[in-house]
Amino acid sequence: MRLAGTLNDAPNVTSASLTYSNSAGHRFVTVLPGVPARRRDDAPRRLRGVIVIVAGVAGSGKTTVGTLLAGRLGWVFADADTFHPRANVERMRRGEPLTDEDRRPWLRAITAWMDERLTAGQSGVITCSALKRSYRAVLLDGRPTATMVLLDVDPDVLRRRVAAREEHFFPRQLLESQLAALEQPSAAEEPRVRGIAGDGDAQEMAAKIIAVLWPSGAPGGEPGGAAS
Repeated sequence: MRLAGTLNDAPNVTSASLTYSNSAGHRFVTVLPGVPARRRDDAPRRLRGVIVIVAGVAGSGKTTVGTLLAGRLGWVFADADTFHPRANVERMRRGEPLTDEDRRPWLRAITAWMDERLTAGQSGVITCSALKRSYRAVLLDGRPTATMVLLDVDPDVLRRRVAAREEHFFPRQLLESQLAALEQPSAAEEPRVRGIAGDGDAQEMAAKIIAVLWPSGAPGGEPGGAAS
């Protein structure tokens, strides 16, 4: 019996199949596991959500820059300061640096916000100090469409900015502890984590981030929902 085979890619299936015909005209179909089929009704796929994390120590301008960036992109914005448990806020008010253990529930709350956006196919911008590589790994691992820009600002500029703040729970003396804890992005973290000089005007910084992340032009705005 002589068999002649043709490779098929029927619509709405996830694997290819091979159809055989024998001399009597009988047809046999064999599914080829692991061989993806092309969809004849392949409709445009919905864009996946994208998260941009604007990171940096206190006074780096991440909230101002992040807000402007989200506005330009038409995406939802969230300030990670609002995710801190009350106990963390009180510790910082007293001038006590947060430990890794203190930051753990805070990072969980941030990643929960990110995952909620991504699951819904929404994009967003969120801030986070992200001082250590281990923190950045928590935020980025398992989220391939999330990326981070770390604003690098001269320490003297940071000190002036923090000293000029009013009605903020973060005291000036804690800036020094953040600067001591900050780990600059390593080569292994690129391109998921990009360091960007942050001494310029906030509008210029937002434009620079867009140019670095999307050299061919910023993506169109998407409905992002309200920050939660």
